[in-house]
Amino acid sequence: MDRNTFTGLFLIMIILAGSFYFFKPSEAELKKAKETEKIDSLKKAGVTATTLKDTVKNTATTTTPAVDSLAFKGPFGTALAGTESNTIIENQNLLITLSNKGGKIVSVQVKGQKTFDGKPLILFSGNDNKFGLNLNAAGKAINTNDLYFTPVKNGNNVTMRANYGANAYVEFAYTLKPDSNKVAFNVNLVGLQQVITGNSINLNWDATLLQQEKSIESEHRYSAPYYKYLNGDVDHLSVSKDEKEELAKGKIQWVSFKQHFFSASLIAKQGFEKGSLEVKIPTTPGQIKFYSANMQLPYTHLANQAYEMEFYFGTNKFSALKAQGYDLEQQVDMGYWPLKYVNRFIVLPVFNFLNGFGWNYGLIIFALTILLKLALSPLTYKSYLSMAKMRVLKPEMDEIKAKVGEDNPTLVQQEYLKLYKKAGVNPLGGCLPMLLQLPLVMAFFFFFPNLFELRQESFLWMKDLSTYDEFIRFGVKIPFIGDHLSLMCVLMTISTLIMTYFNNQVSGATGQMKYIGYIMPVIFLGVLNSYPAGLNYYYFLANLMTFGQQFLIRKMVDDDKIHALIQQNKARPADEKKKKSKFQQRLDDYMRQQQQAKK
Repeated sequence: MDRNTFTGLFLIMIILAGSFYFFKPSEAELKKAKETEKIDSLKKAGVTATTLKDTVKNTATTTTPAVDSLAFKGPFGTALAGTESNTIIENQNLLITLSNKGGKIVSVQVKGQKTFDGKPLILFSGNDNKFGLNLNAAGKAINTNDLYFTPVKNGNNVTMRANYGANAYVEFAYTLKPDSNKVAFNVNLVGLQQVITGNSINLNWDATLLQQEKSIESEHRYSAPYYKYLNGDVDHLSVSKDEKEELAKGKIQWVSFKQHFFSASLIAKQGFEKGSLEVKIPTTPGQIKFYSANMQLPYTHLANQAYEMEFYFGTNKFSALKAQGYDLEQQVDMGYWPLKYVNRFIVLPVFNFLNGFGWNYGLIIFALTILLKLALSPLTYKSYLSMAKMRVLKPEMDEIKAKVGEDNPTLVQQEYLKLYKKAGVNPLGGCLPMLLQLPLVMAFFFFFPNLFELRQESFLWMKDLSTYDEFIRFGVKIPFIGDHLSLMCVLMTISTLIMTYFNNQVSGATGQMKYIGYIMPVIFLGVLNSYPAGLNYYYFLANLMTFGQQFLIRKMVDDDKIHALIQQNKARPADEKKKKSKFQQRLDDYMRQQQQAKK
């Protein structure tokens, strides 16, 4: 490089350095440029002129300006991201896990209870469970289930808050009292009266119920979402299929995700405006039902909109549910009318009385069966006496049948009725007492499978009276029977077959009627094989006690005396002035009509 070139480059460098030094912007000019750049970015984010003015003012007076996150991320901008963490509250009955994501209850453990395989009993847990409010905030759909809340814990009081902006937030407050199965749940919407649009907000609750009992068929059979209108009755969705129902007949007091022996209920003290419930049967092993509730709460745009609610988490023990109020005990299936009244006002009080002695539940069922049989003994005696009369009359009935001929059944029946009338025998006398006993017998069919007290209680070889006892497990499902054979169900079936044999001997049944009675016990074997051992144990005891009753009655009833009494009635002249019963009058009218039709 020659001297002239070097001199030229040196002069150019001096000129550039001087230009940067003498023409650089002042501090005021740099500050103004930064403010202009921020204003342009806020305009692009859609911030109003008022907010721009406040931002410019704050920027001019603060060296490190704080820009509202709403301008960059939308509603609840600071709550859209975070790190998930859990908060636990517990007492003697419950262990509840709260998550800051959604500010919701993610898991509930019922203390003192175990699953059929000995694990802690968890009502629901996992990502399939959702709980939150659906809000339309500043024109954008927000689900609080996706927001990150800030927890504040004080003992068993936990407050979860998701901030919208200064003095504007959504707050969930939980309170668990000592020795309680209820969790107070309050929702507070503060400073959002100009942000949330519409006159109602939607509360969504989804939960997948996990298998708790050995018999998954029983859990399916007795699990369903329940609900109650504010001034109405308790009802439920299907227990056997997928179903969705709109609840629009009035305010709804509560909804409940009921499992066989446990339930999770949400109670609104002022009631939900309306809503919908849905149940689905999942195909994933270990899952019983999927429930979904979408309930609407009224929104009146108050500066502090508050909703008082509470959860119930616990057992479906009738007395425990009744103590909670709100008719929650009606979730326990006591059967159809009139069976539920028999169970609720007769069977259950007697059971609770016996339970007060602290006996084993096998002994309580035994005592309950004895009391039932004693109460029904007059009807049993009358039924047996009527069947004995029919047995004594059988030779004469056979003579009538041989005389008239089998080809004229109408005339045979007419002659039978004449014989019954002369002998003073009611052909339905053996059936009516049995029909009167039927409601009590059928009531136990609903009572024992839904009785929480029997859960995981053992007796003899039966480890759990609330489910079937496995005498033999086949490993594969056999049609009509299933994958196991219950010993108590087998004993019940054998005792029923023996009782049928003796009943046929007493009544003198012949022909098809003699064999029809043997079909029903075999059907019961297939039906009741998967039902609770406590139910089959009761039926087995009832059969044994019926044998005992019939043995004693047979000692008291003399067929020769019955025959002599019948002959006296036949010899007695007919009293035409005696008022006939409606039943007898209808029989006489029927006979006349048949005779006229024959002529």
